[in-house]
Amino acid sequence: MRAVIQVVTHASVRVQDQLIGAIDSPGLVVLLAATHDDGEEQCQWMARKIADLRLMRGEKSVVEAGGAVLLVSQFTLYGEAKKGRRPSWSKAAPGEIAEGLVARVGELLAARGIEVATGQFGADMQVSLVNDGPVTLILDTP
Repeated sequence: MRAVIQVVTHASVRVQDQLIGAIDSPGLVVLLAATHDDGEEQCQWMARKIADLRLMRGEKSVVEAGGAVLLVSQFTLYGEAKKGRRPSWSKAAPGEIAEGLVARVGELLAARGIEVATGQFGADMQVSLVNDGPVTLILDTP
């Protein structure tokens, strides 16, 4: 799994001009992608890292800060653009697999007591956020 994690003051996601998910307090926006060999172990690792990383003000984790997470699936994180001008998405897991894995990370975060808002899998989404710091981290599962 690959994630881009941003510390935000607030964030939202819209689909066809309808609000799908939002966090109105400091927290994290997590853009998350799955690859072909990801499974439960990678979901557990990623959720634990997202919850416990000390990225919030005062070197607190999102759990310690009482923050929320806006979790948005983004298969393009596995895009390859080394050759030519058209990116390849072959390293991204197929939608029918990735959707469940992204949802599982959301479930695991919620089980830690984190408020989790989400985007809409497979939709053309507009994500708005105010990056705080700015703090942005790219994270890959081992």
